[in-house]
Amino acid sequence: MTGGKLIIAVVDGMGGSIGAQIVSLIRSSLPEETEVIALGTNAIATGNMMKAKASRGATGENAIEFSIREAEVIMGSLSILVPNSMMGEVTPRIATAIASAPGRKILLPVSNPPLEILGTSKRPLQQLIKEGIAMLQEERGMGKPKGE
Repeated sequence: MTGGKLIIAVVDGMGGSIGAQIVSLIRSSLPEETEVIALGTNAIATGNMMKAKASRGATGENAIEFSIREAEVIMGSLSILVPNSMMGEVTPRIATAIASAPGRKILLPVSNPPLEILGTSKRPLQQLIKEGIAMLQEERGMGKPKGE
């Protein structure tokens, strides 16, 4: 990663609640100049991430394919890499675009399809999101997350 402004893409679908939580914790933990791009598989998901204070947002397959390339970091649930997950909202093209994007992927072991991830322990979603943000802070020399 570069030393400049960090660009994080947060990808979500369905109601966008996981993405909104990620955006909210980014906003409370990382520097104000961090750019957060909300990429939703539907307008409701994008809207909820925008309400959580994403810098900008876009919706749908083409917008995700186009915008995902500019992110240094991509955050979301594991489902964003699984074609046809989220009741079909994550198209094969979306999953491929995210998997092929050059940005580092920080994914939460939460999935909608019948998919089990071995080697992970069940922890609260907020804790998982905080761990992902702490990884970024450590990597970029920002110290520990606020409130810890």
